[in-house]
Order: sequence, then structure tokens, then C-alpha cells
Amino acid sequence: MKPILFSLPGNENLAKNLCDLLKAETGDFTLRQFPDEETYIKIHNAVAGRNTILVCTLDHPDSKLLPLFFLAKTLKDLGATKVCLVAPYLAYMRQDKRFTTGEGITSSYFAGLISSFVDELITIDPHLHRRSNLGEIYTIKTQVIHASELVSKWINTYIENPVLVGPDSESAQWVEEVAQQSHSPFIVLEKIRSGDREVSVSAPPIEKYKDHTPVLVDDIISTGRTMVETIRQLKLLGMKPPVCIGVHGIFAGNAYAELLEAGAGKIITTNCIPHPSNAIDIVGLIESALL
Repeated sequence: MKPILFSLPGNENLAKNLCDLLKAETGDFTLRQFPDEETYIKIHNAVAGRNTILVCTLDHPDSKLLPLFFLAKTLKDLGATKVCLVAPYLAYMRQDKRFTTGEGITSSYFAGLISSFVDELITIDPHLHRRSNLGEIYTIKTQVIHASELVSKWINTYIENPVLVGPDSESAQWVEEVAQQSHSPFIVLEKIRSGDREVSVSAPPIEKYKDHTPVLVDDIISTGRTMVETIRQLKLLGMKPPVCIGVHGIFAGNAYAELLEAGAGKIITTNCIPHPSNAIDIVGLIESALL
């Protein structure tokens, strides 16, 4: 029996394409708020004994979490055999240790919460900085998909003579993988962060790459401050306008406009998070993970 796929608001395009590829049944449900802003949910499909898939990328997660929780719990109450969450972007991976006394380790708490109401999680390139795998904090089955090959193919197709630039040491391993797959040289900068929006980076050793097109690659573009500072450094050194590539384009605040104003030649992201910069389609990766 084919699965039933439910799309949370904002995920409709990805869910439709995924549903078409999987030949899955489209889930139909009502999600609204009562006047007091409590959530109402009603599922219109017969789900007893069926495998179900929820599509919900988790940028701006706090407003999405309760509807996702209620939908998953309702499916289980109505007899769904399995609830699989496809979350192309997985939130709450940053706070993976107690950096200062009294802080909450929210990545662990969030993982425990998600693990309590779905049976499986599929995500793309989560920010595993101090953790080796999701199994360290999630107690359910998890699948991590990597978009590096798609990013490499895009670079090979659209960029002539690229040099890949990692904006900080956290991006080094990821940038090196993309560089190897695209057969491109790469350099990694050093970042000094003095606040959520205050960042400085080292001047890159780019003398031998003056004729290359710099490609700034990172897994997440959030405030964009690191990329903005890197662009400024590259301009001072006489480099060409860089192409900025992120798997997950959060673009907090005015980050997208600030990157363009700083001198980015082009900004490219995958469609893990819907945005006008989406140019790399990850639906095929998710399909493969679900088969």
C-alpha cells in the first residue's frame, strides 16, 4: 500500500514534487487556530495501518513545532503504522554544549522532543559540529543526506575556473568535500566572532587565484555576517565578485540584501528552505532516502 504524504504549510512545492516521484497519496487535513490561538487539526484520510510521511523544513521552528506535534500525534492516534518526518533543514543543532554556566543544551532537548512523536527522521546536512552523528541525541531512526554532490555539479556546470572558499574552520571538511568532487582548489579562512552579528575573518592567501571566480560555500547562511566580511576581504584583494552557495538559506533579518550590497555576484541555495535563491533541487535525494 502506497504511503500518504502530508505537507505542513510552506512546504507545498517540495511535497508535491516528492509525492509525484513516490506516487504517494496526498494527505488532506485541516489545520487552523481557534480565536484564542490554540491549534485545531483534523485529518481527512483513512490512515489506519498506513505509513505516513510529514514534510516540514524546520527553519523558524518554534511556530512550526506544535502543528507538527499535533499532526504526528493525531496520525498515531488514528492508527498510522509509521510516521516519518522529512525535515530538509533541521533546527536546534547549534547549542550542542553548555558554553557558559546556566545555559540549556537545546539541541539535546529538541532531539528528545522530536524523537517522542515521530518514528523516523530524514534530513539534509545537519550542522554536526561537535557531534559525529544524530544518533548521539536522537533515539529514533535517522537518515542524513548530503547535498555536496549536487553543489559540486552546479559549480561544474555554471562556474568557470572556480576557487572554493570556506568562511571558517567549521566549514573546512564540508568545503573540502565539495572541492574534491568538483575538482576545484579551495582555501579556508579563520573566523573571529564577537557577537551574533559581529564577525571578522582572516585575509585569505589568494595571490595565485586572482584569475579564479571565488565560490563561498557553507552549509548554512543565517545572518550572513561571515560571508559579508569575506566578500569585503575578497574585494580589497581585487578578486572577482564571488558566488555564495549555501545548502540551507535561512537569511535571518536582511541577510540576503546585505550579501548583495556587499558585492556578492550571485547567491545560490538548495530548496531545503523555500527562497528565491533556490537553484539546486534536493527532491531526488529525499526520494532515494524514502525508497
